[in-house]
Amino acid sequence: MLMRTDPFRDLDRLADAVFGTTERPAVMPMDAYRLDDTFVIELELPGIDPESIDLTVERNVLTVHADRRRPEIDGAERIVGERAFGTFSRQMFLGDTLDVDALDAEYTDGVLTVRIPVAEQAKPRRIQIGRGSAPRQLDEKLSA
Repeated sequence: MLMRTDPFRDLDRLADAVFGTTERPAVMPMDAYRLDDTFVIELELPGIDPESIDLTVERNVLTVHADRRRPEIDGAERIVGERAFGTFSRQMFLGDTLDVDALDAEYTDGVLTVRIPVAEQAKPRRIQIGRGSAPRQLDEKLSA
């Protein structure tokens, strides 16, 4: 239902560790799971103003953009700067089995939770088997 879209993520993490390039925003860590008939995605976005979050779906691609700005503190000298600031973005490819028109999202305690119901036509269902006419007898067929 969901595919990772950042093949260079591990390489970027290694470069950040070696060169200390923490100014470049990191990917939003996420969990994704299915709960009954709903697909749930939880993205960590601590310190993000909810007004800066932009969530769009186009052709089964879910895109999340969010901004976290470095606070301006007059007269302060930054000693350590490990937190990532800037624009965060992530895309996820959603399967055709999800009802993206009924998508729901909420932002609570630094976590953006996106819920997408499974489409009705994709839900498992029991098929009723009809009963046909009684089978013909072999001897009737042979005598004809």
